[in-house]
Formats: sequence, structure tokens, C-alpha cells
Amino acid sequence: MGHVILGWDGEDAEAPARRAAARDRHLNVISRWAEAGRLSLAVPLFREDGSVAGSVMILGGEDELGTREYLMEEPFARDGVWLSYQMRPFRIAPLPYLPLPSGPTPSAMTHCVLVAEDQPGAAPRRAEARPGHFDRVRAFAGDGTLACGGALLDAKGEMVGSIAITRHATVAEARAFWAEDPYVAQGVWGQMDFYPTRFAPLPYHPLPGASA
Repeated sequence: MGHVILGWDGEDAEAPARRAAARDRHLNVISRWAEAGRLSLAVPLFREDGSVAGSVMILGGEDELGTREYLMEEPFARDGVWLSYQMRPFRIAPLPYLPLPSGPTPSAMTHCVLVAEDQPGAAPRRAEARPGHFDRVRAFAGDGTLACGGALLDAKGEMVGSIAITRHATVAEARAFWAEDPYVAQGVWGQMDFYPTRFAPLPYHPLPGASA
């Protein structure tokens, strides 16, 4: 079981300056962790007005101890860029992903991050919808529409939500794409939050199930 960190920047006037001051050190840390195969994916989370909401960091093979080790090195956590963060168990879905975008970093948004929480009591509906959901996302991983996806887990390892990154430049496009998914149609996901993003070039290792 891996972990995901959802870090949230402040909305005060000084928030952009705090991020800018720590950015180079942040990139050094995540480049080193990605090269070592310990950081599976990291992207910023933007609001629709273009301001930075935070970050999502996926440590696909790290237990809680390893994830806390990362947080001790992460300038965004240490220097007050993230005013709060969540560290949650997460499992990357093994799908035939294409290699992650490698840069240069685009000036415009290219992808959208979905953070979805299951509705209360949705476990039976998730189990019923899961085969259809996987049939759908498997094809979209293979053509690059789905860059990465997986399940948020509770302390018992039960699936309670999802995070997915798709090749949609706007929230409207991402919403329309996921509206057709069995997890939406069959009432699995409740709250669904979308954040535009773009990829910086990092020395990522292939994701589980990725195409050669």
C-alpha cells in the first residue's frame, strides 16, 4: 500500500511568494525521490482562476514511515507553503499507462486532477460498478487520456474514494468525461473536486502496469 499527500496552499496575499521561494528546493527533493523510484507522480493543483490551490504527491510504494520521511524533506511542508496537508493510504491502479509527460513544462494547463470521495455506504455499489469502471479506464490509460489513477483507502485498506489525472485542459472537459463513468452513474462517488494541472519533467519510473 502506498500513500498520497494532498497539500493545500494558503489563499493569503503572501502564498504565491512562499511557494516561489521554496520551489527550486522542492524540485530538487522531488527529482531525487522520483529518480529513486519512491515518488510516483507529483503535480500542482490549480484553481479555475489560475491560482495555485496546492499539490498532489503520490508515493506509490511508500508505507507511512517512508511517507513521513518524505514530508521531513519536503520544503513545501517544512516552510509553510502548505498550510495544511492530508496523508492518506493510496493504491495506484495497475493499468497500461503511457509514460508520464516529460516536458518542457507547458505554459497552459494540460490535465485535470479529480479527487473523489465515495458516498456513505457505497462499498457494495463500488464492487458492482468496478468491472465496468475498469473496462473503461483501461482503454483510456492505453491511449493516454488517463495519466494515472487509483483508490483512496481507509485505515483497514478498504476503498473509500479515488484520485485520477486525465488529459483534459479544463474542468468542464474533465467533468463531462467522468459523468459517463460507472462510478458516477451507479452512485459510488459523492463529492468530486477538480483541479487543472500540468506536468513538470521529472525522472519518473513507469507506473504499475505501464506500457513499455
